[in-house]
Amino acid sequence: MTTILSIETSCEHGSIALLHAGEMLSHVLPVGGNMHSGSLLPAIKTLLAEASLTVGALDVVAFGRGPGAFTGVRLACGVAQGLALGADLPVAAISSLAALALPYLQQADRLYCAMDARMSEIYVALFRRQGLGFSPFADVACLPPEDAPLPESDEWLGVGTAFAAYRDRLAARLAERVRVLDANAVPQAASVALLTAADRTSWQDAALAAPDYVRNRVALTTAERLAQGGRA
Repeated sequence: MTTILSIETSCEHGSIALLHAGEMLSHVLPVGGNMHSGSLLPAIKTLLAEASLTVGALDVVAFGRGPGAFTGVRLACGVAQGLALGADLPVAAISSLAALALPYLQQADRLYCAMDARMSEIYVALFRRQGLGFSPFADVACLPPEDAPLPESDEWLGVGTAFAAYRDRLAARLAERVRVLDANAVPQAASVALLTAADRTSWQDAALAAPDYVRNRVALTTAERLAQGGRA
């Protein structure tokens, strides 16, 4: 059976997971994006020790490639790449929004996934059930809640932190077309591992690993912060 170590730190609620011999082990990382950098490697060491495995025993190292917090996405990519290169393993770069969608696959044929992107914007991706899996219905986008894509029907279920952070703004935009299922949902490393196991085409040379930021701007300008009532 395939043995997969997965990392998901695209938001402040990070996690790692190990899929081995058909069983899933997972650890939740301390909350806070800045804390992941100090806790990630020790947590991986502990997780591997629980399964009596070394990095060399893995088949692939997977990570949530984003979109999400710039620091967290870079961290996941860098650690996955470093571990894989050191042990001559491939990596798998998995969409964090696809990982967000996976646990809800059995509850909905159509999933509207939206994560808080900060800076008054959201990351959005739409997925449809396809056989035993699901497929993207629209490209991943980063935009204000007022510009969220409108699905063509009212049969969509919404998951993700954007529905909590921008509840009223998204409700005004999506009206009756999207029913919120879980406004606190975040991508999980276990889902990253399962998606990696299900699709070997996602495996690639570790040297090619790269984050998917979607948005290229890291922060607001001084003028933009002031316009929103912030400090210079």
